[in-house]
Formats: sequence, C-alpha cells, structure tokens
Amino acid sequence: MTTKLITGTCLQLLRRYDKRSESQRAALLDDDGPAYVRVFMNILRDISKEETVEYVLALIEEMLTANPKRARLFHDKSLANEDTYEPFLRLLWIGNWFIQEKSCKILSLIVSVRPKIQDGIVPNGRASHSKSKLTGINDVLRDLVEWLCSQLRNPSHPNRSVPMAINCLATLLREPCMRASFVQADGVKLLIPLISPASTQQSIQLLYETCLCIWLLSYYDAAVDYLATTRVMPRLVEVVKGSTKEKVVRVIVLTFCNLLAKGAFGAQMIDLGLPQIVQSLKAQAWSDEDLLDALNQLEDGLKDNMKRLSSFDKYKQEVLLGHLDWSPMHKDPNFWRENITNFEENDFQILRVLITILDTSNDPTALAVACYDLSQFIQYHPGGRIVISDMKAKERVMKLMNHENAEVTKNALLCVQRLFLGAKYASFLQS
Repeated sequence: MTTKLITGTCLQLLRRYDKRSESQRAALLDDDGPAYVRVFMNILRDISKEETVEYVLALIEEMLTANPKRARLFHDKSLANEDTYEPFLRLLWIGNWFIQEKSCKILSLIVSVRPKIQDGIVPNGRASHSKSKLTGINDVLRDLVEWLCSQLRNPSHPNRSVPMAINCLATLLREPCMRASFVQADGVKLLIPLISPASTQQSIQLLYETCLCIWLLSYYDAAVDYLATTRVMPRLVEVVKGSTKEKVVRVIVLTFCNLLAKGAFGAQMIDLGLPQIVQSLKAQAWSDEDLLDALNQLEDGLKDNMKRLSSFDKYKQEVLLGHLDWSPMHKDPNFWRENITNFEENDFQILRVLITILDTSNDPTALAVACYDLSQFIQYHPGGRIVISDMKAKERVMKLMNHENAEVTKNALLCVQRLFLGAKYASFLQS
C-alpha cells in the first residue's frame, strides 16, 4: 500500500480474508465475493513479484477447489469493466510451473462457467491496458488451447504437464467452439499416443480423461475426419479388450457408438474383431446400466454394418489386414464369378497383397488361403495366368510346395497346376 500498488479498501479486504479458516473465508465470499475477486485480479495485474503472484493464485485455487461454483463470481456484473481472463492468460506463458499450472486450472474453470450468448462471442470487460479494446472469448480459447497443446508437445513439467493438460481439455472440449479450436491447433494427433493400456491409478485416470476427450471430439465432424487418418481405432480396441475399469470401458464403447456410422470406421471395427470383443464384454458383470445399454446398441450397430458390407468389401478388408481365414466366400464360385473384375482395381492391388503374404506370413492358414485364392483368380479371370505370371508369383508358390504344413502344400500344388496348364486348357477354361 505504501508503494500505492493497492488501495486502502484492497488492504482491508485482504486483512479480513488472509490466514482465516475455510468456513470464515466461505462466509466472506458469500457476502462479498465479487469484491474479493476484484482484489485478487488487481494484484495479479499490477504486481509482478513471483512470491506474491504464487500466493494469490494459491488463494484463488483454494477458493475454487472448495466450491467450483465460485468461478461464476468472475463473471459478476460488477466486474464488467475488469478483464478477468487477461492476467491468467499472460501468466501461462511466463513464470514457473507452479504459476502456469494454477493459472491454467483457474482459467479453465472460469471459461467453462462463462455466460453464453447466441453469437458465441462474450466480451468480458475492457482490457486493462486499453480502455477501448474488448477481449473476446474466442481469443481466450485459442490462446488457452495453444498453451495446452504446447504442454502436450513439450511439457514444462516432466510428470504433471500432460495429466493437467488432458484434465483441462476433458472439461473444455465439452464446448463445440473449443473442439474447433483444438482441431485447428492440430491437437488431435497429440492424444493418440496416450491411448494405451494402463495399470497404475494415475495412468488409468490419464487414459480415462484422454478417451473422454476422444469421445467429445467424436461429435465434431472435422475431428472425426482427422481421427480416420490415425491409428485411434486399433488403440481403443486394444485398451477396451484388456481394461477392467468400468469408466474407461464405458467412454470407449460410447465413442465406438458415435463413430460406427461414420466413414470406414464400421468396417475397421469389424476387421479388428470388435463384434467378438463386445460379446465378451457383455458377459462380464458391469454395474453401470448405461454401459450395458451402450454395449447392446454397439452390438446391433455392428450387425447392421456387417449386413451392409458387400462380400467383396469384406474380402478386401480381410486381405489388406493379412487376416486370411477359410471364410465361406473363398470357396464360393458365385463370389468369384461376380467379383472377378474387382480384382483389377488399383492395378491388381489385392493380388499384389496376396503375393506379399506368401513372402512374409508365418501363418499356415494365411499361406494356404492365399495360394487357393490365386488359383481361383487364374481359373475365373480371362487373363489370370498371364497376370499372375507377370507378377512373378510362380516362384513364390513353388517354394511353398515343400512347406511342412499339408494344407499349404496342397493349395500351392493346386495353384501351380493351374499356372502350368497349356494354352489350349487355359482357353478351354475361359470359354
């Protein structure tokens, strides 16, 4: 006060509040909450001494932790001329980790309870450094998201930056405008590596909040389009398969329900064996009725999806993922007659993958099915022998005639026989 950094009123309020019990502070805030908020904001705006800033931030955090609804005090009409966001935004980028962490938590809370108006822009008073400038919420959200993403990319604190950033995002991404800011900041890809099986209490909470962020983003088309280019689905399936934590399973299953009808996610879920996983999840004793409803909804959706997938779509997915098995279509003559020209797509991509499987797979069933499918292609496609020969498949198939597995040997022999048929037999088969 002697240096004129605070007023006499401020000093009086601080003396009443400082070093009081929680119940005494609660009574003061109930009577005169906005006045205390103004005092705290004035100090943060006008005093830069690190110890003082840390102390005031700790006071504000204590006040909000005791009762999160107090965040609404920052939006009181009597504070219309105060810029309640600016000090916290500024402190995110300066100071030590303690200051950054407290500022982020406080700012996230204040932002999440702000009054909403139709056009989505809420002026929050005049900025302290300029009487004419109004700080819009969109600027605040953009800067906040930018800082949270920077913490996920290059954490300020080795253990606490990432959990804190995810915790704040799990609150903030409930808002559509926040999802847009997050996608624009290229934040979605920063979440994917965090989706992996967890064992400790801390890592389970981080996993849950990360999956909660993905679920919230699954309501936003631009985020869904981006997720389609990542490995989010295999990661989510891996987690849900092994997790016993009800809240983690629930939020992932709800995400699956949202993504099922979008893009190629449905086909991907089927390829990753989700129908079987859902069966096994349904057999477990969950206490959460919402989870049971979501599992039933997901099961029905997956069944519909399987019906809609054409037989060639299913076949293509099976080959591209390398999960070859003796499913009925391989030995169905109608499948080969109806779909033989589809094999010409993308410069015979499917055939090239089948030949790669011959080179790389250690699974006898996959090798046997690949040999059989190549022999079927030779039989049903007018130029089958020539196409397969041009791809240098003959040598690969012949090697497998000496395979230790009888099924592989039998189907390799069948393929070689069809490859070596004379021209007149080949033309006879085509006619």
